[in-house]
Amino acid sequence: MGPRFKNLDRDTPRLLPPNLRDWLPDDHLVHFVLDAVAALDLRGFRVNARGTGDEQFPPSLMLALLIYSYATGTFGSRRIEQSTYDRVPVRVLTADSHPDHATICAFRAQNKALFLECFVTVLQLAGALTVAKFGQVTVAADGPKILANASKHSAVSYARAGQTIQQLELEVQPLLAQAEAADATPLDDGRTIPEEIVRRQERQAQLAQARAAIEARAHARHAVERAEHEARLAARQARRERGEKVRGPEPKTPTPEPQPGDQYNFTDPESRIMKAGNGQHCEPCYNAQAAVAVDSRLIVGERVRAAPNDKEQLVPPVAAIPATVTGVAAVRVDNGCFSEAAVPAVETTATGEPSGTVVYAAVEKSGHHHSVSDLEKQADPEPPPAGASGTEVMRQRLKTKAGKALYKLRQQTVEPVFGILKSVLGFRQFRLRGLEKVSLEWTLVCLSYNFRRRHRLGLGEELAAAG
Repeated sequence: MGPRFKNLDRDTPRLLPPNLRDWLPDDHLVHFVLDAVAALDLRGFRVNARGTGDEQFPPSLMLALLIYSYATGTFGSRRIEQSTYDRVPVRVLTADSHPDHATICAFRAQNKALFLECFVTVLQLAGALTVAKFGQVTVAADGPKILANASKHSAVSYARAGQTIQQLELEVQPLLAQAEAADATPLDDGRTIPEEIVRRQERQAQLAQARAAIEARAHARHAVERAEHEARLAARQARRERGEKVRGPEPKTPTPEPQPGDQYNFTDPESRIMKAGNGQHCEPCYNAQAAVAVDSRLIVGERVRAAPNDKEQLVPPVAAIPATVTGVAAVRVDNGCFSEAAVPAVETTATGEPSGTVVYAAVEKSGHHHSVSDLEKQADPEPPPAGASGTEVMRQRLKTKAGKALYKLRQQTVEPVFGILKSVLGFRQFRLRGLEKVSLEWTLVCLSYNFRRRHRLGLGEELAAAG
């Protein structure tokens, strides 16, 4: 007797369940997103108050559509529009309606403030439903380099821009001379001399603008580097006064002049060239920062910066933690975020009082191998002497039993979050351009991740019970 196969009948008309929610399992993410968005205050979202034209899509639908799409790895507005036709969960979410990509893009671009407000509200709901315990929490902060929506081939370095300007000046002079002799004479390729002059002059103006932007960035960078330089000199001088031996050469004085390799990108001028992937190549990127709560692994603070140096990125994500998360007891970061100036900025208030937050930051790279002596029980080291540098204080702090225990969990707290964003959701490149719009998109990414995380923690049943 031959094998038996199921009969697949695609031609006989049939009735789907009359309730759209019955198309999906009870614990599906779509149900949770719809219930959670219904609990948010959406009165601040922009709508067409005049009431003219076609009926509008409700803000609750648009917000839920964006959150679910970003939480499931669909980021482009055209792909989101297509998903309203060919993905059953999205058809349930939109009640079988189909917002076009222009409507989706406009809603996303016009509601940055409301996305931030929803980000805070989501954390409030998580705390109210005991999924996250906010109050003297421990957070881990870090930030991946996310590719910008810019072409690496549309960039120019400071030195190359200067060379090209000089070359264009040399080319314009003979063209001007020819124009005086025979104006509008066609060249071999059909172009005219005036067109070639205008094209070169416009290119000169663009390159001059690029060099001016690079020079402005260099002066801003010099202000930060000078403060770091003065702090290092003061630390070395304090060690000399204590009679300690100071090793290594004196720190080089930073210069406000641009480096020849400093680049400007014409596609997205606010992006920066940063090391990408395994660090063996460079791409136009943004530095996306996030602070993650250790207990719940919810993102409680997020910021985007264009600076490739992480030493400037300790304060922004911590400062971005909303007042909902009252009392940050400890912040754990890797050695890339440590600096003599950043740690006091987190551990003290503007008036110089202790903020109640303690930073645990590695001050040097350490290998994964542990010797036998490292595994043996050891007493905590003596506190550093008065006037010790921030590096010495931090090194002693991480050698204590409590410091080791707190820092040990850093990697398994924040790194999995970025792994989910990049590998599971597939968010490896921003779709928008410019720091303001990129910040909006990063907020939406973090908000969608928190929705996904709360659903994973089983918050859907608690939210339904809370009404």
